[in-house]
Amino acid sequence: MAKPRYVALTTGVPVFLLLCYALLPWLWMVLSSFRPESDLTQSPIAIMPSTLTLANHIQLLARTSFASSLRDSIIVASSSVVIGLAMAVPAAYAFSRFRFAGRRALQIQFLVINMFPVVMLILPIFVILRALNLLDTYLALIMGHATFTLPFAIWMLTSYINGIPQELDQASMLDGATRLQAMLLVVLPLAAPGIVAVGLYLFLTSWNEYLFALMLTGRNVRPVTVALQMFIGENQVSWGLLMAGGTVVSIPATVFFLFAQKHLVGGLTGGAVKG
Repeated sequence: MAKPRYVALTTGVPVFLLLCYALLPWLWMVLSSFRPESDLTQSPIAIMPSTLTLANHIQLLARTSFASSLRDSIIVASSSVVIGLAMAVPAAYAFSRFRFAGRRALQIQFLVINMFPVVMLILPIFVILRALNLLDTYLALIMGHATFTLPFAIWMLTSYINGIPQELDQASMLDGATRLQAMLLVVLPLAAPGIVAVGLYLFLTSWNEYLFALMLTGRNVRPVTVALQMFIGENQVSWGLLMAGGTVVSIPATVFFLFAQKHLVGGLTGGAVKG
């Protein structure tokens, strides 16, 4: 009986405390989004709401431009995933399967890029996109996100593909497959967990990104991370709309994560220990 108690104290209790630390702010935000505005402005604020209402969510979607911002974020994040994977998968396959001059130097450069903060990359990207007359467009934001996330995506996928035996590629090519067919029909199905993990990383990074969204967009394109700022005024904060907006923003990422959780764990652990 001592052993289960020891496991509960050394594992169960720390995990429970960690979950509470991570989930309580999110649960408080969700609960606050269903509170009346009067409950959120009183001091001290009550832990339990006096009543639950959908007024904040209805006002958020019907009387503000938040719905269009939600559409903009979905378009940008989904496009970032598609374009990011379309570029990262063949690049990772090439780094894993071929040995060419400058291969190691390029891989190191990918890591070096991730060492720099976003604020150092945003200025040259802004200047380039302004010269191309692409500011305040979907393409500008997608290109900005790809610039920041693609190096890590390639590095992570390369590590995962390194764990897939090259003999499988060679066997398929001996049977008449081309190199492209070997990649698409043999390697990609086996690398599906890693691809899902990288896709989730690209989606969440694009969905939650703020600085690129603030600097590269304006009136025509306004992602939700920037739209939430509208509810924070100089002298007043619309807490009800802010909490409702935060709750709505968290839904797509949460649903995507729950569906991809099984593949995500396999992809992350595979990329961490192989290669």
